[in-house]
Amino acid sequence: MQLGYFPQVHGERTVRAKLITTALLSGVIMAFAPGVVLGQTMDKKGTSPYVTHFVFRPLMSIDVPDTGTVTPLEAVGTTENMKGEKMFDKMSAHCAALSVASGAKKYIDGACVLADKDGDQIFSTFDTRDVDKAQPEMNCGTHVITGGTGKYKGITGTEPFACMAMPALAGAGGYTAMDIPHNTSWEIK
Repeated sequence: MQLGYFPQVHGERTVRAKLITTALLSGVIMAFAPGVVLGQTMDKKGTSPYVTHFVFRPLMSIDVPDTGTVTPLEAVGTTENMKGEKMFDKMSAHCAALSVASGAKKYIDGACVLADKDGDQIFSTFDTRDVDKAQPEMNCGTHVITGGTGKYKGITGTEPFACMAMPALAGAGGYTAMDIPHNTSWEIK
């Protein structure tokens, strides 16, 4: 039997036809299952310790003398997985937060988006009043992972975190820097 323009030799396809068929089949497999072909698998559940290296920028401040101050903040930074794993490593971080100081009450609430090199994102909220007492070294608050896009679609989890102040930044604007270590338990459903 003759297939297209490929000549038959002794009842078998020529080497050239076999190579072309193999190349086409490989391309189809790569298009539909690149992670499997390249050996890249992603866990669906885990615990990942990572640090976000943040710079905080105050956007404005409302100060009521003898009562309190509220300051919206923007934070940007990058992540580093402390085990050298891919999850939560080399991601960009962008957060919006509200810092409240009123008498003895001092807290920061907000939300963050982490994005990886492919543009896939993880979304979380955080509250510095929600401290995981089972992890006393993570004494600054907790992120709650509420979802994601792309490979992170369906992700949920919790991220108790600590706050490690860095030296003051030079220049005007009230910018501050902080390393935020997280101990993240996550699952993609």
